[in-house]
Amino acid sequence: MPVPESVRVWEIVGDQGIDALHSNRRTGYQPQAGQVLVKVQATSLNFRDLSTILDPAARALTYPRVPNSDCAGEIVAAGPRVSHVAPGDRVAGCFFQSWKDGGISAAAMASALGGPLDGVLGEYALLAESGVVHVPEHLTFAQAACLPCAGVTAWNCLMRVGDVQAGDTVLLLGTGGVSITALQFAVAQGARVIITSAHDAKLKRAAALGAWQTVNYRSTPQWDAAVLKMTGGKGVDFVLEVGGAGTLPRSLNAVRVGGRIALIGVLTRGEIDPTVIMRKSIRVQGVYVGSRSMFEDMNRFITAHELRPVIDRHFAFDDAREAYHCMRSAEHFGKLVIDV
Repeated sequence: MPVPESVRVWEIVGDQGIDALHSNRRTGYQPQAGQVLVKVQATSLNFRDLSTILDPAARALTYPRVPNSDCAGEIVAAGPRVSHVAPGDRVAGCFFQSWKDGGISAAAMASALGGPLDGVLGEYALLAESGVVHVPEHLTFAQAACLPCAGVTAWNCLMRVGDVQAGDTVLLLGTGGVSITALQFAVAQGARVIITSAHDAKLKRAAALGAWQTVNYRSTPQWDAAVLKMTGGKGVDFVLEVGGAGTLPRSLNAVRVGGRIALIGVLTRGEIDPTVIMRKSIRVQGVYVGSRSMFEDMNRFITAHELRPVIDRHFAFDDAREAYHCMRSAEHFGKLVIDV
């Protein structure tokens, strides 16, 4: 397939928010050494993508910048010295283009799509050969597009930081993309899951996916006490803390002595008393997505258990702004996907 002369993309062109996203055409999509050109079939939204559009100054973005970190599609062209993938391969892009394995680094963080680097909200994307992975054969492109950020984040939290084993009790907060993906992973791993939401209908859906217990945090504001009661006063083994306003102190209360908390969100504010962390010997670890190696491990697990990401809604490429408004409303369950 010939390389297109120009490609349609959506761009952040200032700090005026969602409705200021600009549709444009770009040139220069000939893959260079070590690069592949991917025909994007689907891209999914994350809270991080929304926050980047709403406050690009916080990330010191230069304009214009293509948003979005997650995509799946087909390789249509490859540059010189590409040997591990080829045109025709079905792939997803890695959130960090240069984090292959090992621990995170400043260099890896500088290779994030939709932030330091242009993202994938376009018809095509130029990606590093080392920055793509083959997607499980049983997944559609839309399902595969849900994995690079939310999927890998959930995997890193549960399997690396949390070391969640069969029989462990896991607490998940909310029903967004990361939490619902983590629910699927934890259930497949044989863990017992407690999940929270402000909506009983969402809790019912979570129970259908295998959640052991549910808590409506609107009708039960002291949900940490409810979690302790569910666990016989012991507390949970692991919490995936999404960083909602005021949630971390309750998560610290809900986790057991010697338990683990993976913190991924940025909304928690205010003072945290470190005494409880020390007294209960809690391990609190910040998590920023994960490496290509984690992505590949996760895909093997997804294939073995035939898991499919939960997609709440699909949007047309022309309706990208509407998709972000939907994300901002926080009414979704699972993932939001833009079909390209």
